[in-house]
Amino acid sequence: MTTTELLSPVDAVAAEALAAEKKAAHEINKLSKRLHRQVGQAITDFNMIEDGDKVMVCVSGGKDSYSLLDILINLKQRAPIKFDIVAVNLDQKQPGFPDEVLPAYLKSRGVDFHIETQDTYSIVKRLIPEGKTTCSLCSRLRRGILYRVAGELGATKIALGHHRDDIVTTLMLNMFFGSRMKGMPPKLVSDDGKNVIIRPLAYVREPDLVRWAEHREFPIIPCNLCGSQENLQRVQVKAMLNDWDKRFPGRIENMFTAMGNIVSSHMMDRNLYPFTTIKATGTPMEGGDIAFDEDEACGTPAPAMGVISLQRDVA
Repeated sequence: MTTTELLSPVDAVAAEALAAEKKAAHEINKLSKRLHRQVGQAITDFNMIEDGDKVMVCVSGGKDSYSLLDILINLKQRAPIKFDIVAVNLDQKQPGFPDEVLPAYLKSRGVDFHIETQDTYSIVKRLIPEGKTTCSLCSRLRRGILYRVAGELGATKIALGHHRDDIVTTLMLNMFFGSRMKGMPPKLVSDDGKNVIIRPLAYVREPDLVRWAEHREFPIIPCNLCGSQENLQRVQVKAMLNDWDKRFPGRIENMFTAMGNIVSSHMMDRNLYPFTTIKATGTPMEGGDIAFDEDEACGTPAPAMGVISLQRDVA
């Protein structure tokens, strides 16, 4: 007989509950280690945060930005470099927006913060016809305001909460609707040339952020402007990718990895590779026309830029 079977019914239930609690704690501990390692790895790989930086973390009230801020606060305490964090929220004056939630949370975390109030909601609703997507205009307005605020606060980096799945979705959107091989880079210079944008969650899977937000009990604030638009192309592409992820495990990881393994000689961009001037040299070339053969690695999920191996290390 097992130990549980020897116990009284009441004690057996208590033992099972304790075992379940320990298992849950173990899983959360693994998740925490994975998230912090992945964010730390992304910061290191792309040199996102440097000594003396002031990082402006854009906090919208959603799970991604809450998680980003939470993890950066934790990493700051043990990082080998010194950097400051300031959390910034743009209150766009959406009807019913609970403007007391974020300040209360940020005060509880002891982090410097700034709430910028700009009525972009009315501008978007006035200029965009009912039923049309609002994301493009809303993003432009929000971006311009945040760039200005970053300058006023003396921020050297602007941190956004986009994750791995956002990056792959953006690649698909640009391919399907923009005819471009363009994604969402982990680090870039802003449109105005004055700011450096970083995405420390670049290696993180969205399901992990969902679990982390539930565990940390972040006070989530829904977006009533763009978050409720079910007809968005991004929503449709994301649903397609989620279906792929369920039916073909490893496919999304391979797509993400491919974004960091671009072979310009085997694409078609004449600005990236001198197709018009190449000539046979008589010297064997690595890669060459074996590109016409099916890659032996096809069908085998590949580690994503060192990140998937980290997931296995802590699994």
